[in-house]
Amino acid sequence: MFDALYKAAADAANELCEVARLQAGAIVVVGCSTSEVIGDKIGTHSDVEVAGAVFRGIYDVLTEKGIFLAAQCCEHLNRALIVERKAVPGADPVNVVPKPKAGGAFATTAYQTFKNPVALEEIRADAGLDIGGTLIGMHLKKVAVPVRLSTDRIGKAPLTAARTRLKTIGGSRAVYDETLL
Repeated sequence: MFDALYKAAADAANELCEVARLQAGAIVVVGCSTSEVIGDKIGTHSDVEVAGAVFRGIYDVLTEKGIFLAAQCCEHLNRALIVERKAVPGADPVNVVPKPKAGGAFATTAYQTFKNPVALEEIRADAGLDIGGTLIGMHLKKVAVPVRLSTDRIGKAPLTAARTRLKTIGGSRAVYDETLL
């Protein structure tokens, strides 16, 4: 089971990086309900082993590409984020350490894995993966675009992906750089 979760998570992360054309230094926010991954209702069965498999699949892919992962905590921590400090120089951290039942198993795994983790109240990520309906939209840049991935579930949890793009302004006479859309 854990190998299958790792592979599904890694495949989703790889495809998102390609579709969103993410470059080194980008940030991907991930919300993950391990309860949903194992087929239970969100917030009912936080599972550190499941989180480890899913986290490692995503983290391995992003780290190899020089992309940062921001792990969204659950609503008990107001959806705070755990991220490597070097991803967010100058950010204002908040004082919290996630635990499986207060923050979630995925965010706890991130906190325990990152070299120098910091908790933030908010971030503006370049793309995201929502595993199990965790509602990551508040942590994406202003213009989020849904992305359909070939992987649509991690375990039993539905997977929703998004990338962001620059705002376009200027109306019908403006000229746009299509590579940025």
